[in-house]
Amino acid sequence: MTNIRKTHPLLKIINSSFVDLPAPSSLSSWWNFGSLLGVCLGVQILTGLFLAMHYTSDTATAFNSVTHICRDVNYGWLLRYLHANGASMFFICLYLHVGRGLYYGSYTYSETWNIG
Repeated sequence: MTNIRKTHPLLKIINSSFVDLPAPSSLSSWWNFGSLLGVCLGVQILTGLFLAMHYTSDTATAFNSVTHICRDVNYGWLLRYLHANGASMFFICLYLHVGRGLYYGSYTYSETWNIG
């Protein structure tokens, strides 16, 4: 008897995309840091745009601007903390991504460097 995940039309699409993914078995969790870098960069850009809407360049009112963002803007405290901690996560993922490349010797693959 076959599994329902291989016969049902909707579950068949999900099964072929996630469960029986045609990927090599040598992929480990170390290969996720490239996509995490993209997520961190996207979060940084979005939160940075929203925080820039309340930016003041005057040094006398800069602290008041931060206080305004945290107190008066809806979820401003969350934007500020996501932006600050997202930068830290970005660099952690960057170091792990580059470290994985050095460990596995990916710097010798000239085709990858030529593609971009």
